[in-house]
Amino acid sequence: MDQPTVGILHPGSMGAAVAACAAANAAAVLWCEAGRSAASTERARQYGLRPMGTLAELLDRSDIVISLCPPAAAEDLARDIAEHSFAGLYVEANAISPVRTQRIAALLAPAVTVVDGGVVGSPPVGGKTPTLYLSGSADATARIESLFAGTAVQTSVLGMEVGKASALKLSYASFQKTSRVLVALAVGMAREHGVDQELIEVASRRTDSYLSEPQYVAKTAARAWRWGPELEEAADALAAAGLPPEMLRATASTLARWEDAKDNSGLTLTDALDRLAQP
Repeated sequence: MDQPTVGILHPGSMGAAVAACAAANAAAVLWCEAGRSAASTERARQYGLRPMGTLAELLDRSDIVISLCPPAAAEDLARDIAEHSFAGLYVEANAISPVRTQRIAALLAPAVTVVDGGVVGSPPVGGKTPTLYLSGSADATARIESLFAGTAVQTSVLGMEVGKASALKLSYASFQKTSRVLVALAVGMAREHGVDQELIEVASRRTDSYLSEPQYVAKTAARAWRWGPELEEAADALAAAGLPPEMLRATASTLARWEDAKDNSGLTLTDALDRLAQP
């Protein structure tokens, strides 16, 4: 099969590095320089991406287009694509909800084949090897697997349903990113009272991730009746330290959905998740 020409929209730190990996199996990787910043131009130059003057020119020359932009811009960008006569393969790789991804696929159909993509991990530089999760038609996902074969971007196909890759990306991001904000709040509260080093020492005794132990969710539900008030107290302590308490108050509100599971040692993961989804 001939090597495809690939267009990247737009080369941010992740997009440019991913595009550079695609270049290993592409005839060329293009980007649109119209309206982009000097930083984008320099980034594209460093990664050897070929500039196009307009979006129309990029679309005319591309067989595959990869969209990696700030989430808020994803649908506007797809609308721009829909206004042109592009009829290739569109990888919607932004961190957006499954519903938005499906909406974009419907917007671009039937002329454009949409593959749902979700990048988990850091940009593929300096030895980093992120995974690009894919969902969509078998032929389309196979083309994207071939595009990144042998590169630092690993691929994994989740199935044929558009939305699955987006769902996995956001499920993981919801834990990874929120947990880092919680670290800031916890350390900030501890520092206010001069026990931040002791907090780090306590935490260092456990290095596992609760995300890898979902069975613990049922135990959490059974303890929610007392954990919620505890977090309200912690929220008060954050507020007293001048730190934002909203995340802990929201967590306490979430725990309240499990109030009727008090000390229920027979609760299963399925039971707990069902109760959480059906307040």
